[in-house]
Order: sequence, then C-alpha cells, then structure tokens
Amino acid sequence: MIRKEYRPRLIDKKVKAYLDTFGAVCIEGPKWCGKTWASSFHCKSEIYLGDPEGDFQNRRLAQMNPSLILEGEQPRLIDEWQEVPQLWDAVRHKVDQGKHKGQFILTGSATPNHKGILHSGAGRIAILRLRPMTLFESGASLGQFSLENLCKGEIKPAMTGEVDLRNIINLVLKGGWPANLNMPIKNAIRLPIEYLKAVLNDDVYRIDGVKRDLNKMQLLLRSLARNESTTVSKRILKNDIKSIDDEDIDVDTIANYLDVLSRLFLTDNLPPFSSNIRSSVRIKQAEKRLLSDPSLAAALLKASPDKLLSDLNTLGFLFESLCLRDLKIYAESFGALLYHYQDYNNNEIDAVVELQNGSWCAFEIKLGANQIDKAAANLLRIKNSLGKDPKGKAPSVLCVISGLSNAAYKRDDGVFVVPITALRE
Repeated sequence: MIRKEYRPRLIDKKVKAYLDTFGAVCIEGPKWCGKTWASSFHCKSEIYLGDPEGDFQNRRLAQMNPSLILEGEQPRLIDEWQEVPQLWDAVRHKVDQGKHKGQFILTGSATPNHKGILHSGAGRIAILRLRPMTLFESGASLGQFSLENLCKGEIKPAMTGEVDLRNIINLVLKGGWPANLNMPIKNAIRLPIEYLKAVLNDDVYRIDGVKRDLNKMQLLLRSLARNESTTVSKRILKNDIKSIDDEDIDVDTIANYLDVLSRLFLTDNLPPFSSNIRSSVRIKQAEKRLLSDPSLAAALLKASPDKLLSDLNTLGFLFESLCLRDLKIYAESFGALLYHYQDYNNNEIDAVVELQNGSWCAFEIKLGANQIDKAAANLLRIKNSLGKDPKGKAPSVLCVISGLSNAAYKRDDGVFVVPITALRE
C-alpha cells in the first residue's frame, strides 16, 4: 500500500491502541467502507482471501492448512477472514503460542455463523467496527468544533459559513464510501445501487449457504428505507410491505432477514436510552432503524438531487441518518456511546451521547435553521420533565445539530447550535 495516499480514519488511534493491548484485532464493517485500506496502513504483511489469482489459491490454501496463512511479518493482515471461518481458531491458537501483542489484523464484511468456530477469542482477539466515512474524514466538514468538547459544554461561538442545500443533498446521496470522495454526483449515486445488488446477489447466500427469497429481501430493504430513522416494529414492516408492494411476508421471515442484514453490516440500528433504570418514566425499548449509510436508503428510494429538493420531508429523515452515522463514529472515538430517547409520554430525542462518567447529552437534528427554535424548545421541555423526577437524571448539555445553520453558538436558553459540516470527534 502507498501510505502517503492513505486518508486518516478516526479509528486509527484505536487500532494502534488495541494492537498494543491484544494479540489480534478484527476490524468489521460493511463492504467498501475502507476496512482493507485502513488495516493495510497498520500491518507489515498481508494476505487476501478474496484474491481470485490462481483460482482463489489463497482461500484454498487457508482451507487446507490455515497455519500457512499466518506466516509473515507481524502485524499480519488477513483480509476477509470469514471466507474460511476456521482461521479464527487458528489465529487464537497462534496468539496463545506467541504471547506477544499485535500479531494479526483480521478484516470481515460479514459475521459468519459459529459453525466451525470453537473459541470466542475473548481476551485474545478484540473487535472494532469500521463504518463509512464521516463528513470530517471525507473533508466535507471543516471540523472547527469537537463533539467531545461540546459534550463538556466547551464551545466558543463562531461563524462557520453558508451551506448550500444542494450540497447537503449531494452528501446524503454520495454517502461515506471512500470510492466516492472525488466522484461527480451523477456517477457517485451509482455506487450504493451496485452495493445493494452485490449484497443481494452474492453475500446473502455466501454468509451461510442458505437460499432466501431475494425479491422479499429487496422489499424488506425498501421498507427499511421508507422507515429510515424511525422505530418501526417488525409487524409494521410487514404491513408496510403488504400495503405498498402488495406482497405478503411473515414476521418470522422478517426477523430472519433482518438478522442476515445485520450480520452483513447493512443495518446499524440505534439502541434506546434510559437516563436511569429506576426512573418512573417508562421508556420505549425500540431500536431506531438505520441502514449503515444514508446513501443506501436514498438508493432504495430511487432518490435523486431533484427529487430530494422537492421532497424535504424525506430529505429530513435521510439527513438525520447522516448525522447519526457521524455522531456514532465521533462518540465512539472518545469512549462515549450513542442512543436515541423515546418514552410513553411522547417525548423523543433524536440522539443521546452517554459519556464514560455517566452524564449524557441530548441532541435534536434539524435540516433547516428555521427549525432550531422548535427543536430547542423540545429539548428544554424534556430536560425539565426529567429534572422533576427524583430518580431521573437530566442531560448535562442540550444541542441542536443543524444542516443549514451558518454559525455555531450557545443560545440565551442554554441550548447549543452546531452545523454538522463544522463538527468532528
């Protein structure tokens, strides 16, 4: 790999730290998000099981004698290890023998079933999740403001510049795929379409050798796209497919297909948050459904720049998905976790960042600057409600993440406003 051409990723620091701590690191994530490129930056030798040279001789060699695949200068990269699942146990055994850190880097774009894997790898193999690029990683965010500092209430007001709505639309449609960085938008929108074709036509079967109804899986993906950034249940997905596409599918099949999509890292749902498990506020336990990148939802909806420009409601959900993708990556880079909040009193918070010390910050996501007042009022109302509950815990920071705001600042009511195009980890 030509290292000078590598564009740094936020996961780099964690990869280095994990290599200093564990015998091996497994980097998982969706295809085409940059796992191989990032892993290659940290390795000293490498082997690619998906290399077709010699009729996939690397894969056949791994199947016949896994120990030979492990030979090489360390850290040694084994790309797409899930093609030969028994490599997991081979790496774990080698790590035990070597007794030193940072021996291997594994990459995987699918989580195989446990057949053929005897050991979990706990304590030997650490797992990291790489997602598509954030706006800061791709250069679309100037990164004037740190999410970590924001969660401490440390932000100095500053102008961040005007943001064009068409630019936001292009960022949604391009997604965080490294191959799309310098691609014209008319070409970039083809990549998510081909990505979905590749997953359905190849990866769905290869993950476990089970043949599935690809037409119904396509319908489920379309339903997920229509319900992007919402907490719809499996039953609602079933009804949505029936009402829109006039196809019937049972809930058990939907559950099975959702599991496959999760194992292929095609979905990246947001778990629910409760400020205190002893609180009297009843919290809904539904996950917020998200595809791994907003461009996938846009592709399934057959969205184009002009279509989204005339459908700001759909654009709003896709913009929220983009922001949640970035917030999750930024938060995890400094040890925080991302959730959403929804209770039975009709209170909702788009995103919650929970810090390691137990404090949490509440975020509303709004595309237009004209929506900031309403979003801030919602955050303040929920904070006041939680503050009245003796067992509850109110958020320490309130913030509206905006698409079209031209400044970052703290309002008179104490709510921060920060454009997504000015944010970093």
